[in-house]
Amino acid sequence: MRGVRVLLFTGKGGVGKTTLAAATAARLAASGRKTLVVSTDPAHSLADALAIPATAEPSEVDTGLWVSQVDTRALVDSSWFELRTHLHVLLGGAGVDGLAVEELTVLPGAEELLALIEVHRLVRNGPWDTVVVDCAPTADTLRLLAVPEAFAGYLEKLFPTHRRVVRGVLAGLAGGDVARWDAVVDALGELAGQLTAVRALLADQERTSVRLVLNPERVVAAETRRTLTALALHGIRVDGMAVNRLVPDPGDDDTTAGNWLRARRGEQDAVLGELRDALEVMGVPGLPVRTVSYRAEEPVGLGALAALAHELYGDDDPLAGAALAPLVSVEGAGRSLDAEYRLRLALPLGPETDIDLARVGDELAVTVAGRRRLVALPPVLRRCEVTDASAEADGLVVCFRPDPRLWMRS
Repeated sequence: MRGVRVLLFTGKGGVGKTTLAAATAARLAASGRKTLVVSTDPAHSLADALAIPATAEPSEVDTGLWVSQVDTRALVDSSWFELRTHLHVLLGGAGVDGLAVEELTVLPGAEELLALIEVHRLVRNGPWDTVVVDCAPTADTLRLLAVPEAFAGYLEKLFPTHRRVVRGVLAGLAGGDVARWDAVVDALGELAGQLTAVRALLADQERTSVRLVLNPERVVAAETRRTLTALALHGIRVDGMAVNRLVPDPGDDDTTAGNWLRARRGEQDAVLGELRDALEVMGVPGLPVRTVSYRAEEPVGLGALAALAHELYGDDDPLAGAALAPLVSVEGAGRSLDAEYRLRLALPLGPETDIDLARVGDELAVTVAGRRRLVALPPVLRRCEVTDASAEADGLVVCFRPDPRLWMRS
């Protein structure tokens, strides 16, 4: 799949993420990098921002710049329909009644999953150096990026790998038709492989990152901070923020309009100062926060987008951004029952962040700001018990000590 760089743009609805994604893509193409900008937002407006037509099939709209708008409805009708048909046969053969079969095969997140699989296909097969993704608004994007892991877990519970790989073992569920079972196994195997590839792409912090777009407003900034934490929880790198629609400074203009602009700009500057302070408290003071002014005319078309990108990035590389620490690290050593270990989760946490922890077998269930993830414990910690947890400047620290019931057995 070569070293294609993937940059995802997201933000609260209406902040201008599509415009900044399009502007960034246009700037990258102008610098000589073959670039695809693709929209996975169901409410596509990418073509409107570029002022050109766009379809699901990538088309070159300028030298080195391609555009595509993923048609999730068509993907569901084609790709998902066949797999659902296979699942209907198997679940029906297992004695599950028709209504339950229908519920089990209408899976939440199927459209989002297919959109990500399509992005991965474009990244893998296209000639591009960079793929810029215009994602849905924040809440939908968080669900989108969590879907591959959740879906993989569902698939494994429904049809475990060890049962899928034994040819014909469950052929009875397909009415004794071994060929039909093999077709289902192939379909499930292909889906599992796609899930693995998508998860690997999202977790590859050298190649993939998210750029958060926001307006300088307190409500939007608060959501952006929560999004930063949620993405870190899923091991997805945020490389910077783009603050859109900063009103111009009126200088000494003492008219009514000038006074209004001065007051509005002062409020926006205060929000920006609070945001930068919050990022320092959250342990990510080096995260770039770029700003772009509110324009009198809507930036539509390649020329306007190029000017916007120049203001946003100046002479810098649009792909330059911050790097985050690995999500999970373990400190401590020892072989006796007195040994102590610390599991550090590199999560940017604000003072108001709500955190919940629970031990679930060999995993740690971490819920932060309403977002939950199961973190697989390293082997040594599976034989330990949690003794304490605390939020520190550089993340969440969970303390462990050997569990005598398990430790000595090893």
